[in-house]
Amino acid sequence: MAELIEANFNEPGVLYVGYPVLAGTDGVSSVDALWISPEHGIVLFQLVEGSDATGFEAEQDDYANKLDTRLRPHNDLMRGRTLLAEPIVVTFAPRTSATTTEPDYRIASSDGDLIKQLSAIQWDRPDLFERAHSVIQSISSIRKSKRKRQTAKSDSRGSILKSLEDSIANLDSLQSRAVIETVDGVQRIRGLAGSGKTIILALKAAYLHVLHPEWKIAVTFNTRSLKAQFRRLIETFVYEQTREQPDWEQLQVINAWGAPGGIERTGVYYQYCQANGLEFWDFRRAKERFSTQTAFKGVVEMALAASNRASPVFDAILVDEAQDFAPSFLRLCYAALGEKKRLVYAYDELQSLTDSSLPPPDELFGTNAAGQPNVVFDENAKGKPSQDIILEKCYRNSRPVLATAHALGFGIYRDTDPKTGTGLIQMFDRSELWRDVGYTVKSGNLEDGQQVTLERTPDSSPAFLETPAEVDRLIEFIEFSDTASQTKWLVDQIERNIRYDELGYDDIIVINPDPISTVKQVASPRRELFERGIQSHVAGVDTSSDIFFRGEDESIAFTGIFRAKGNEAGMVYVINAQDCYGGPYNVGRVRNQLFTAITRSKAWVRVLGIGPNMKRLKEEYSRVEAHNYELEFVYPNEETRKHLRVVNRDRSASEQKKIQGATSSLTKLVSDIGEGKVLLEDLPADDIAALRRLLDR
Repeated sequence: MAELIEANFNEPGVLYVGYPVLAGTDGVSSVDALWISPEHGIVLFQLVEGSDATGFEAEQDDYANKLDTRLRPHNDLMRGRTLLAEPIVVTFAPRTSATTTEPDYRIASSDGDLIKQLSAIQWDRPDLFERAHSVIQSISSIRKSKRKRQTAKSDSRGSILKSLEDSIANLDSLQSRAVIETVDGVQRIRGLAGSGKTIILALKAAYLHVLHPEWKIAVTFNTRSLKAQFRRLIETFVYEQTREQPDWEQLQVINAWGAPGGIERTGVYYQYCQANGLEFWDFRRAKERFSTQTAFKGVVEMALAASNRASPVFDAILVDEAQDFAPSFLRLCYAALGEKKRLVYAYDELQSLTDSSLPPPDELFGTNAAGQPNVVFDENAKGKPSQDIILEKCYRNSRPVLATAHALGFGIYRDTDPKTGTGLIQMFDRSELWRDVGYTVKSGNLEDGQQVTLERTPDSSPAFLETPAEVDRLIEFIEFSDTASQTKWLVDQIERNIRYDELGYDDIIVINPDPISTVKQVASPRRELFERGIQSHVAGVDTSSDIFFRGEDESIAFTGIFRAKGNEAGMVYVINAQDCYGGPYNVGRVRNQLFTAITRSKAWVRVLGIGPNMKRLKEEYSRVEAHNYELEFVYPNEETRKHLRVVNRDRSASEQKKIQGATSSLTKLVSDIGEGKVLLEDLPADDIAALRRLLDR
């Protein structure tokens, strides 16, 4: 059926299979399929696989009534008491000869009949397509701000931000697939900062919970302040689908480590220890045995070593921010699952705030008794759930903000290092990944040793994200002579944001990249804000570790980079950015701190700093701006990459097999030519010429 619709209706639209989930007095169930398009409206499908379609009318009524109930509360889909996006139900029963004379019911018994009936359905309100689609995805409620934004000036920052938030209406096709498609096994979701990984995991967890309330599901993460955000997103989605609250005993939003004390304190590692009769180590004890930085890694590895045959704890685990965990934690999650091993992990390698990198899945999850990898990702195939999804669109950061973050993170325009002969700090191990994350080649070649210019287009960085530039510059790098002048400028700007720009307190984040010195570094600006009647807090210090913004309280969030992860705001101030220029050691790590800080912004970024390193960083940014936020550089060859921090995109098993096959064939061909078994004149001249051109390059 999907192929039929795709082949015969060349228009914008989305076909869902097994989605959405609809609630009624008799419980919750998923529809067989739903198609929504601007021309044909909302069409629900009931599929009859057997030869008996008796009673299809009652099934159609049930489908239509349940979706009607979902749509009616949204006033912009109504005119008086009339629903303007009325769902139509079609029964597809290809093994029957069933027909009906009732005008309110539609049934098709052949492919041709189905196409004929769908073609006859017309919708006179295509302008409501985006809105109706948003309701079906349950995004309409989730996208709403936690507070109602009140603005009086149409050209204020607050008004522009409201317009921007209202423009992000729906999930795109890749995001929708990531939510709905689930494999019995491991699934990986990779994407840029702002590509929606957190909201996708929240929706996926809620969707699985609604479909399988008997499953025990865990959602976990590295940044504890994500906990409240996950609970809010999941609660909203579950209520939209079922009109009931989630069962938080079955669907647990929990920390990775955890501790005794009930559902609010438990964690994945703690429950794993409990289920397997292992000794639980808390942080205080663990850091004495290992170190502050390696405490969690140490206790997890101890638990794995002590449990060769682990008892299952969960039916599914979803991990956000996987790049900030040691590989051993993902192995523990894998061990904590039952036979199906439903593990979903999402990450962005460039937001890694450690010097470690996740290995490919066939290495990450070990081997079986036969020496074969436990996890191998198959190539994506049409009609099958994807094991490896890459999200290329960014819905948080505008093109200038994201390109600046990438340029600084990779060192595209950094001064040349005499040791390496390049300013580059890190690079993808395979050039194709630039395309995967939404860049296109404007000029040159994306090949070793070649000059290349990369750009982001409206397809991967929607143009409406740049509208805040109508108020003020999206990005500024500002150098100060001392800490006092940096503090005064920051406090002046925050006061203006609150008093005149119509920004709310939770529209502002102040980030100090160094997490260790944050409390000390932010003391002075917080004191000056207090003297001006503006409250503030240090996230995770003045609040619970699970709280970032103070909700209804009017308070500006100051934070170190680790607690900033997973959060966003319209205005982001990065202070003491000179520490992110980098010295002889850990330059990749501190540049990733800067990348992460900049990409917290939904609109404006102000990067502040002091001294010569801030001057160098500002000059580096000026080169990004001069190149119109395009990335122009010589792609490093293999020898140069040895000196860089490599950002991995591992090859799938099928890709490796193809490479091995091609290598074997080439080796044999060279050998046969050398031994005279094959003559060059016997080979196709066009292929020989093409090979010569490739080798010359």
